[in-house]
Amino acid sequence: MSNPVLAAIADRRSNRAYKKDPLTKEQLDAILLAAVQSPSARNAQPWHFTVVQDGAILAEINAESSKNLNRDVGDIFYGAPAVIFIAANVNGPTPKWARLDCGIAVQNIALAAHSLGLGSVILGMPDAAFTGPRADYFNKLLKFPDTYEFAVAISIGAATDTKGAHPVEPNKIAYI
Repeated sequence: MSNPVLAAIADRRSNRAYKKDPLTKEQLDAILLAAVQSPSARNAQPWHFTVVQDGAILAEINAESSKNLNRDVGDIFYGAPAVIFIAANVNGPTPKWARLDCGIAVQNIALAAHSLGLGSVILGMPDAAFTGPRADYFNKLLKFPDTYEFAVAISIGAATDTKGAHPVEPNKIAYI
């Protein structure tokens, strides 16, 4: 059984190399519309999206992540021309589910980017910049509302790399 949604899920890859070409406003608008259409517990929509296309800001977050992890992490954004940072409302009406809801939204973003012919990679490592001594600075820099904390990020751009599908492990499924 196949349809366009199942095909997109099967074809999407995590890309770690990008052209420098910026995303268009139309691409970003379509991707962010898919993000805000994500389901959430009790429809709380506990997310805030910040699109960063400024290489200096990405370099600063990257350097802070390296510093706080006590190791060189390389370029955690892989040279992508755009990174979307998602913050979760950890003190809102559904704090237990806020980060999970942000995870659902980032998958919508990844699939939307793929449907537009763009590559992406979902990122957790930037968390190191948001949990270190400069966390408040980065929260303000990325315009996270009060009570919101970094949840996940995603690099997006025209991919210059490709790879095969990861192996599917049928033993990870049980039917009862």
